[in-house]
Amino acid sequence: MALRFTWTDGNDKVFRDFYLITEAYYSRIVGGEENRRQFIPYNLSSAVEDVLLVYRNGTPVGCAGLKRYSDTDVEIKRVWVEPACRGRRIATLMMAILEDKAKARGCRRTVLQTREIMKDAVALYTKLGYQRIDNYPPYDKLEGAVCFAKEL
Repeated sequence: MALRFTWTDGNDKVFRDFYLITEAYYSRIVGGEENRRQFIPYNLSSAVEDVLLVYRNGTPVGCAGLKRYSDTDVEIKRVWVEPACRGRRIATLMMAILEDKAKARGCRRTVLQTREIMKDAVALYTKLGYQRIDNYPPYDKLEGAVCFAKEL
C-alpha cells in the first residue's frame, strides 16, 4: 500500500469533499443534522489552518487537520479515513504526523472533541495516549461532546 501524505489548508477541494462526507456521517450517527446543529459553526472546513491529506495509490483516502486553539494548544480536527481503508493504521500515522507538526509549531498540547458514540475514534485516541479532559469552550456548552488532550 503506497501512501503519500501532503499538507494543505481548509480551502483545499479534496479536504472540502471530505468535509462534506464527514458532515453527512456525523449527522447520520446522531440521528440527523438537527441533532448536531450547535456543533456545525465550530467545525467549518475553512477554519482548519493545516490539513493533512493521505493518498493511497493516487486516490485520497483520509484527512486530518490542525487549528490553533490557544498560545500553547492546537486542536485536532476532522480525522477521517475512508471506510474501505480502515484498519491499516492510516489514522495512527496521521495522528503522529499531526503531533510532530504541532510540536514543531511550539505547541505543548493537542486537544480534540468527539462523541462517545464514535467508539472507534475514542478507542484510537485512548490507545494513542489521549486523556479525557473537561470539555473546553465551545464544547463545554454542547451536549454530547467529549474532549481529549495529549501533552506533547
